Amino acid sequence: MKMALIIDDEAQIRKLLKISLEPKGYLTIEAATGYEGLQAFAGLRPDIVLLDLGLPDRDGAAVLAEIRDRSEVPVIVLSVRDRESDIVALLDGGADDYVTKPFSIGELAARMNAALRRRSGKPELPYAVGGLVVDFDERRASIDGEPLKLTPTEYSIVAVLARAGGRIVTKASLLREIWGPLGELEQGSLRVHLSSMRKKMERDPSRPRFIVTEPGIGYRLKGE
Repeated sequence: MKMALIIDDEAQIRKLLKISLEPKGYLTIEAATGYEGLQAFAGLRPDIVLLDLGLPDRDGAAVLAEIRDRSEVPVIVLSVRDRESDIVALLDGGADDYVTKPFSIGELAARMNAALRRRSGKPELPYAVGGLVVDFDERRASIDGEPLKLTPTEYSIVAVLARAGGRIVTKASLLREIWGPLGELEQGSLRVHLSSMRKKMERDPSRPRFIVTEPGIGYRLKGE
């Protein structure tokens, strides 16, 4: 089990991450301030760090700098700040990735796994079927060489289905993967996202070729 250090002053965010990431194979350690986070980092040597910027005692960018002085452990910044200049500065400062709040658990877990693979030098091979290619490390998908303009949540959905390799993914499982333990409340959102994805991916959305509904069960990818 990999250890994830969560440095965030919002107790609700820490609780959500804990109950969402532990079933995905992450032991989570929580810290509410930059000082607590650095103390935990030094003592526990986590495999990955999830770092908020708006900490009560110091800016997250300063915490990132101190972590980078000590280690090359993957650091993913979580923040409501979405200015391009802020994102570029943090990536240049050593962050491995930047995820804006609110985020889907599926997207965050995929980004964590990708960051760990990059650090280990073990890329995840793309999934390809019937002209559809899902590149997990680059977080993008294409059909017949044409990039798909998917939102982060739409990409997370197609990535979960692609990792199933054509097997059926139950609706309940897909909701948990994308939105976490409270995913069952997002059934309406799932339908909206799937409708949008089919418009982008299918020649005839009413007769989908890629994302197929298995009535009463869930969804799967196919390429015939």
